Amino acid sequence: MSFQAYLDTILKKTGMRPEDFCKLANQRGYLRQGMKAGEIVAWLKSEFDLGHGHAMAVYSILRERVAKPRTDAEDLSEHFKGARAKWVGTYKSILAKVNAFGKDRPSVNVGRSYLSLLRNGKKFAIIKVGAEFFDVGIKLGNDRKPIGRLERSGDWNRMVSHRVRLVSADQMDAELIRWLKAAYVHVAE
Repeated sequence: MSFQAYLDTILKKTGMRPEDFCKLANQRGYLRQGMKAGEIVAWLKSEFDLGHGHAMAVYSILRERVAKPRTDAEDLSEHFKGARAKWVGTYKSILAKVNAFGKDRPSVNVGRSYLSLLRNGKKFAIIKVGAEFFDVGIKLGNDRKPIGRLERSGDWNRMVSHRVRLVSADQMDAELIRWLKAAYVHVAE
């Protein structure tokens, strides 16, 4: 069942939308940092006769409302948690090289799934960090033929035209940096 299906069922059963539950939870003192799922679920089961899954759907909405916004640094650290930590040096090395491309110093947009490299707000590359791989998506244009480890992005990601998959840190080399530089130049054209 999709999340929206849960919400539709809850609305049908209770006549209440997520914002109604937030308002009521706030009035009753439930909407606060550190609220516990068990407390919210018990309240929703008792007062609204919701099942566990439906009560957890409401809880997730309430939790989202009181969550502290994360900083870019916290979001960035999520990309390098656990087994992905081994790629931090590779990432920093790529950033150091990219920052030397020109006077338009690139910026990084930290998303939930990807790290986007931008030149003047325009994306020229993305990075996806996995436990066993470090993917670099590069926006070179569809006319650039794939060669060697530079492959078409295909279904991997349509935001970029090509991808290079690293499986070890030593694969971050001058060739990869040349492709990134070409994308950096290409995005400004």
